[in-house]
Amino acid sequence: MKLLEVRDLSFSYDKMLVLKHIGFSLEAGAIYSILGSNGAGKSTLLGCLEGGLTPQKGSVMIDGGDLTRLSPGERARKIGFVAQSQTLPFDFLVRDYLVLGRAPHIGTFKTPGAGEYRIVDEVMAEMNIEYLASKSILRISGGERQQVQIARALVQEPRLILMDEPANHLDYGNQIKILKLIIDLAKRGIAVVLTTHVPDHAMLLGGKTGILDREGYLTTGETEKIITEENLKLIYQTELRMAYMEPVNRMVCAACNIR
Repeated sequence: MKLLEVRDLSFSYDKMLVLKHIGFSLEAGAIYSILGSNGAGKSTLLGCLEGGLTPQKGSVMIDGGDLTRLSPGERARKIGFVAQSQTLPFDFLVRDYLVLGRAPHIGTFKTPGAGEYRIVDEVMAEMNIEYLASKSILRISGGERQQVQIARALVQEPRLILMDEPANHLDYGNQIKILKLIIDLAKRGIAVVLTTHVPDHAMLLGGKTGILDREGYLTTGETEKIITEENLKLIYQTELRMAYMEPVNRMVCAACNIR
């Protein structure tokens, strides 16, 4: 059984189709990167996969069940979602904020116990963000807050994690750390779907890549086959080159000289 199946999904805003006949499937432990220009509908697609947006037609199946038939708690036990930005109306210490991610597992009106905080501490240690534990979530940097949002998704212990530009706001070192974390999650059997504007990130992750074009159609393939100079030019409307770089033993994507 596939972990995630998207069947003929279409979505519209104000009768204007944004996504058209989207279809793909993923096994447990898969990595799926989505590339596309600004406004192509990448975040909208993640919203449909998470259940926050309702497709005009088609379906999203998780573990063989229709996503629309799951309660919010059931969805949260299966799917973690890392949005580009989060509105935080209340102040929390980071450790207390993270333990809120355990809510789907402990039930309504129940207090988190030592077991929930142990999971939080393990995730913070895994991500090397223990130093944030007693800091206000409203008073840390944008990059630190992004890492906290990813940690909260991990605390949920979902089978699928959706990440909307997870490396956004991060310095280069932390971008690579997040990519390594995604690969580690896949090795543990957690599927990851992410959007990115950086083709090189998709190439580093491998797996599958989907290219969402300006008309709302998604083309899926093995990453090393679908990320081509021709496809990148269609996405970004600029000249990019693919080249093998011997010192790092892989293909890279580079911009042409702009001077």
